[in-house]
Amino acid sequence: MVEERWVQQKKRGTLNFVAQSKVFMNQGTPPRLRFAPSPTGPLHPGGVRTALFNYLLARQTGGTFVLRIEDTDQNRFVEGAEQFIIDSLAWCGIKFDEGVHMGGPYGPYRQSERKSMYRQYATELVEKGAAYYAFDTEQELDEMRDRMKASGTASPQYNSITRVNMKNSLSLPADEVRRRLGAGDPYVIRFRMPRNEELRVQDVIRGWVVVNTAQLDDKVLFKSDGMPTYHLANVVDDKLMRITHVIRGEEWLPSTPLHVLLYRAFGWEDSMPQFAHLPLLLKPDGDGKLSKRDGDRLGLPFYAISWTNPETGETTAGYREAGYFPNAYVNFLALLGWNPGDNREMFTMEELVQLFSLERVNKHGARYDFQKLAWFNQQYLRKIAPADLALMVRPQVEAAGWQTTSGFLEEVCRLMRERLTLVGDFSNMCIYFFEFPRQYDPEVVEKRWKSPVPSCFLSLADALERVDAMGAGELESVFESIVVAAGLKQGQLMQAFRLALSGEVGGPALFEMGALLGRDSVVARLRRAVEMLGHG
Repeated sequence: MVEERWVQQKKRGTLNFVAQSKVFMNQGTPPRLRFAPSPTGPLHPGGVRTALFNYLLARQTGGTFVLRIEDTDQNRFVEGAEQFIIDSLAWCGIKFDEGVHMGGPYGPYRQSERKSMYRQYATELVEKGAAYYAFDTEQELDEMRDRMKASGTASPQYNSITRVNMKNSLSLPADEVRRRLGAGDPYVIRFRMPRNEELRVQDVIRGWVVVNTAQLDDKVLFKSDGMPTYHLANVVDDKLMRITHVIRGEEWLPSTPLHVLLYRAFGWEDSMPQFAHLPLLLKPDGDGKLSKRDGDRLGLPFYAISWTNPETGETTAGYREAGYFPNAYVNFLALLGWNPGDNREMFTMEELVQLFSLERVNKHGARYDFQKLAWFNQQYLRKIAPADLALMVRPQVEAAGWQTTSGFLEEVCRLMRERLTLVGDFSNMCIYFFEFPRQYDPEVVEKRWKSPVPSCFLSLADALERVDAMGAGELESVFESIVVAAGLKQGQLMQAFRLALSGEVGGPALFEMGALLGRDSVVARLRRAVEMLGHG
């Protein structure tokens, strides 16, 4: 199905290959992209953005999008994290073609279930001389690091220099190695990093990245517990799952030279995927990498949906629970590090699919501006029809115990839609439509509640009681007549009038608000305000 979709798009000429010679090595088959998180906790916004960018490119090119769970580090496994990842991305509208939750032709898609296949690849590297057995104990490794620190080495490494003094199959006699393996001595398999080679890696976003292997250590590929490390499993799975493009966060850029060398060691250079490393998400002030503490510090959501810590039972509300729209969240994330080439900011998912380009992804970090996210949500909220918004806020109305009609609630939504940022703001911001003011803004009282304002409002209440039908026009006309009779200007009473009706300094169009409240309510609120605040 995916390949057929890709062929049809190619025939129609609708594939946007984004600088074809630079991004796609092989246009003869549809691309395969993957999102491969580790279930070590709730999904960071950077992870959601990575999944989004992979999804956009997969859909744009008619390719396949795969969800693979990389759970090789069982010590960091967190119960519930995998399902949280799946649910978070589903809420965002990010859909997969294959994956741990739906199967596919290249499964299983959970690395812990692929455990039996990795040993043969690690052993193959040893046989080729690209890796070796290392029998060092934790104590011996610590002693090596201490010696190196004592000699002035800031970052001790197990590498081409230090390996000769350690206990491994490169430094020990062959019979000793056979004896240890036969006796079942614990070991790991390490990659044999070339001693002094200049390695050039092409990154779609960053161009050529040049690294000397002298700066790299002999990473562990296969652990003593029989599990592969991220590096080995990642490369093997990408090969076996025919992944053509690896789009991931900048934090994985230092690992890429090793991955390139692994492809070379296996003889898989021709099928090596193209790499693209996304810029970091930065704190709102741009000072450092974004972390959950930034959300906690600002009292704002951090995850897409709510997360319950399995150890403490504590639940942290996500954007979904806080009332954000998934399309607003996705729109916001898409513009973190990518731009469409013009000043537009509002995009549907379909438009993002059409426009997305790795060439327009920046190298530099992107600030995670919570206020900008709120702005996006506000724009989407304003597009919702009042009747639909009324359905959304109805649970808040019922929870507050407010008795109202559907028509009245819809009109409140029409008046207040422009002023809301979140659907969840409704009950707090619109309380005065359903209840008399519980308090009055003290600054407005001090500034505006002075003689002859109270007496004018008593006269206004008397005049309104003689009005049979009160729309916004009639209310404004009666109000203006009271202003003229008192020899005042309309502006001298407007703010105090709003205060009497709502208790607040701001709100929707005043006379429309009064008309919606109704004559009897407006009269009662005027008299109550004079009673509560005095005659000035």
